[in-house]
Amino acid sequence: MSKSESFIGSIDQGTTSTRFIIYNKHAQSVGSHQVEFTQFCPKAGWVEHDPMEIIESVKMCISKAVDKATADGHNVDKGLKGIGITNQRETTVVWSKSTGVALYNAIVWMDVRTTSICRKLEKELSGGKTHFLESCGLPISTYFSALKLLWLLENVDAVKQAVKKGDALFGTIDSWLIWNLTGGVNNGLHVTDVSNASRTMLMNLKTLNWDEKILEALKIPKNILPKIVSNAEVIGHIAKGWLIPGVPISGCLGDQHAAMLGQSCKKGEAKSTYGTGAFILLNTGEEVVKSNHGLLTTLAFKLGKDAPTNYALEGSIAIAGAAVQWLRDSLGIISSAKEIEELAAKVDSTGGVYFVPAFNGLFAPWWRDDARGVLIGITRFTNKSHIARAVLESMCFQVKDVLDSMYKDVGEKGEKKNEKGQFLLRVDGGATVNNTLMQIQADLLGNPVVRPADIETTALGAAYAAGLAVGVWTEDEIFSNGERMKKDTTFNPVLNDELREKKVASWCKAIERTFDLADLSL
Repeated sequence: MSKSESFIGSIDQGTTSTRFIIYNKHAQSVGSHQVEFTQFCPKAGWVEHDPMEIIESVKMCISKAVDKATADGHNVDKGLKGIGITNQRETTVVWSKSTGVALYNAIVWMDVRTTSICRKLEKELSGGKTHFLESCGLPISTYFSALKLLWLLENVDAVKQAVKKGDALFGTIDSWLIWNLTGGVNNGLHVTDVSNASRTMLMNLKTLNWDEKILEALKIPKNILPKIVSNAEVIGHIAKGWLIPGVPISGCLGDQHAAMLGQSCKKGEAKSTYGTGAFILLNTGEEVVKSNHGLLTTLAFKLGKDAPTNYALEGSIAIAGAAVQWLRDSLGIISSAKEIEELAAKVDSTGGVYFVPAFNGLFAPWWRDDARGVLIGITRFTNKSHIARAVLESMCFQVKDVLDSMYKDVGEKGEKKNEKGQFLLRVDGGATVNNTLMQIQADLLGNPVVRPADIETTALGAAYAAGLAVGVWTEDEIFSNGERMKKDTTFNPVLNDELREKKVASWCKAIERTFDLADLSL
């Protein structure tokens, strides 16, 4: 193996697991390791992680992946040029600057404990739910970090005391990781990147700085916030005490932005990531597009300090793969997630059954936190295969709802089409291995769905950003994806238009049935 071989490492910190992948110059994995960690649900609608368990999972993944790559003859110790980080967004941590201890568990993005804070702000602020939309692109919602931070400031004594003493640091998971990786209590760097900052509800989308008016309105002290940096620059170096000291941390993006980069999404191109939730982003180039149809205006990526900023429209779906986990863990209809494909394939339709997984409300494009899950159209004919297929369809219908809204916002000119005049949806994430799911998605969209040979594009996107900053790759190499796409799998629609329209109408009926159900009696 050549001594001059270059590698980029990628820390991919997700909602249920952490991975570390080592890529070579050809963007191929030469070593990886994944660890699942605990998700706590102390009350209905509350979801938490232990921040220290996340740090330990990163340590283990780095160690095991380096061991695997080294065992295969790769000189990672000398060849590792940079580290990229990608993470579950919005998940919020507050910790002590002096002790390095988290002052409360991380409050996860899907947690809805802040509903009452949201309602209170909507009543108090003149603009209601959309009061900050012009500045940050986001509505007031339980989803975003600012609301979770407000809850911590109001309800956790340790956080209140640390803020008073000037000892508190706030961050999303990227900030928590970088602070620990660069030394922690020994001068660890307190930073975040523009994509993660754009999901806090506190960053001005145009200036890419913390918005003073929002901070003032919410009474959030600026001194607890991290410094904002671009997605591709040398942020700092790994500290002593870690397995790979001295290696630059040179890329950082929120998971959905990383997947966009991993899919090489240029202006007018969209990707959908199917994980616990589903997240659809459309690159709108250097233009900030305001949505009139329930989408979020957000940042796509900024690939360097002086690089242009690419923006995006995003539709976030709270429950996608999590509905499959529910079938497995709560109902026992399947014993493993992969069984759902076989079960759903036993029937060629749902038999008129429609399922809406509004477990904690609905995100885009509906934004109804009073919605709750429904399963409708059940008859004596209904069996578990129909229900399994309805769960898969629910993911695809939700993605279609978001893409339809995107089309309404950007029009023909905002979507890039192929030579046949078709809009291609790029897909990634663990659930995309399910061919039945991908075919249903193509059928309901009426457009092709393209699955890359490597579906783990989130980790790849973080690696691209890190490699770009240290000269392992150029932007041309990252975005000229013609060769890679030859290995992709394309699912073409086969459902006729009339049936598609009938199914969509039925889905809309099911959506309407979910509204105003949050106060159903126990």
